[in-house]
Amino acid sequence: MRLFEAIIDLNHRAVAGDASAGLHPADFADALPVIALTCIDPRLNTFFPNALALPAEDFIWLRNAGNIITGTLSSTMRSLALACAVKGGREIAIIGHTDCQIAKTTTSVLLEKLSALGVDRSRLPENISDFFGTFGSERQNVIKACGFARSSPLIGAKIPVHGLMIDVETGKLEWIVNGYDTLPTTVAVAPARTDFAALGTLGSFKDFELGEMKFPEMKIGDAALPEIIVAPSAMPATPPPPPTTVLPPVKISTKRTVPPPIQPRPKFPGKY
Repeated sequence: MRLFEAIIDLNHRAVAGDASAGLHPADFADALPVIALTCIDPRLNTFFPNALALPAEDFIWLRNAGNIITGTLSSTMRSLALACAVKGGREIAIIGHTDCQIAKTTTSVLLEKLSALGVDRSRLPENISDFFGTFGSERQNVIKACGFARSSPLIGAKIPVHGLMIDVETGKLEWIVNGYDTLPTTVAVAPARTDFAALGTLGSFKDFELGEMKFPEMKIGDAALPEIIVAPSAMPATPPPPPTTVLPPVKISTKRTVPPPIQPRPKFPGKY
């Protein structure tokens, strides 16, 4: 079981009331620490890092309004890259949350609120939505952010980028983007080589004499290939259709793991 597979399992157990649910960080040393990008909503303060079953020393917490990433080279991507390169982060989790106020704020409402703070519209970027990264769906915002992070040249291909949602009422995590599914797979290909031993030594060609080769006489401009004439009777009136390849049916697994019933506001243990 990989780190976030264990995290989701333990989180669901804890939400269901299993007080013994906990993680042994030593079992996942190669995947720690985790870098988490979340929103600035104060309601999240009581959930992290305990909702991930992680000790504080293995949890690098980055926050911005709406856990938004606006591009592959944005300032947030710079922070994520530095957290990986300098702080040794091994896996990235972009975590949205339910009831996000940023998702409920339209561009016109945002401009009104900024104006009330004395911000002059003429000094703001022309495209407000692109600049602030406003969104209408928390889930789609997480998926979009994961796409930017995964395609960013600042993040190595070996770093899994996960997308999650957390319920601000229960603390239950939902795994939206499985970062393990997008990791590159390496196929070992043996380099091409020539088996000179099988060819023998150069001395095995000593009986060959260049003078024995005979070439046909041909003038420049002569056809290199002989002319082929097909009798009309041998030509089919209608070309036969190409062969049809029948592919085997694809089996799609419909098996899903159903979490246990949720109890409101679980108390996550503070130590693991």
